[in-house]
Amino acid sequence: MYESFYGLAQSPFTLAPDPRFLYLSDSHDTAIQQILQAIRRRETFIVLSGDIGTGKTTICRAVIQQLDKTALSSLVLNPFLAIEELLRQVLVDFGVVSRDALLTERFARATTHELTTTLCDFLLTLAPLRGSAVLLIDEAQHLSPRVLEELRVVASLAGDEARLLQIVLVGQPGLLDVLAAADLRQLDQRISLKALLKPLERDDVEQYIAHRLAVAGESVSVIFEPAAVKRVHELSAGVPRVINLLCDRALMAGAERGVHEITPELIDLAADMVSFRRRPATRTRKGRRIPRAAVAAVAAGGVLITMAIAAPLHRLVAAPLPAIPGAPFRPLPELPIPPPPNDAPRPPTLLPGETPDDFVATPRSRTP
Repeated sequence: MYESFYGLAQSPFTLAPDPRFLYLSDSHDTAIQQILQAIRRRETFIVLSGDIGTGKTTICRAVIQQLDKTALSSLVLNPFLAIEELLRQVLVDFGVVSRDALLTERFARATTHELTTTLCDFLLTLAPLRGSAVLLIDEAQHLSPRVLEELRVVASLAGDEARLLQIVLVGQPGLLDVLAAADLRQLDQRISLKALLKPLERDDVEQYIAHRLAVAGESVSVIFEPAAVKRVHELSAGVPRVINLLCDRALMAGAERGVHEITPELIDLAADMVSFRRRPATRTRKGRRIPRAAVAAVAAGGVLITMAIAAPLHRLVAAPLPAIPGAPFRPLPELPIPPPPNDAPRPPTLLPGETPDDFVATPRSRTP
């Protein structure tokens, strides 16, 4: 265990969605504030989208912790539920029925209409108390169109004017494509907020690592070199889940070697430990790394030079051939016709009154 070696009370880079470790980058802070504001304004449908591993589930738990005391909450982490199963979980989370009721035959056989009516009747009791209920569904891109349409109906039955139920749909960017389908147009038109969660920038990665180390322990004795932080950002593309995985394995490798400084080499070793696909770092002959931007610039320069050389050749091949000036016409001299050879037959000399036909040979008759 590297925690004791580095003076940590717990693992700082756990993959569990713990709001205590939430680092509020500009994107994460903006998303949380937008969602909370939309909930307090009693807006019915809210969407939060972000790539895999950007911290959407952690955002959901952080939002629940910051809700007003008059707001009930239900967090659904399994989107592969039928509408009846989803309504049963919501009724239990809102405290309408106990968890023991889930085992009863009557509650298990309740129809969609009975479950919807029970939920709507309960929501209407919140109006005199100025209360509300918030339903957050994670990985909502996997919800079936029927479930999404049923949620729209439930929100409408709960009272459009009072807006007693707020539904937050959280999912990957594909969720926006699902909601844009023609059969979900009524639901899409009721979405008042579509927040977007972005990966961390280079400076955010450094502060993200420092924040999680500070939360995990007070006397931390480990330092991530700036080059190591840069390498983490390159490999993870700013995705917090991948950052946690790389840093956790790097600390493990560093503790095994008895070092308190995490280097780029340890980050690369961590990537190999988890079989993370990565491009090897480009180095010079002296072992110094060449920035990727410089490599890209050299490659682009080579392309431009090739184009500069090929352009004149292309113009030379495509250009029409020049016209060749013609020489003045000179007739060929008349050549004398040589006399026929002595053994060649000569045409007979015609006397006056004779024609060439008189000299046509007639075939001889063969005598028996």
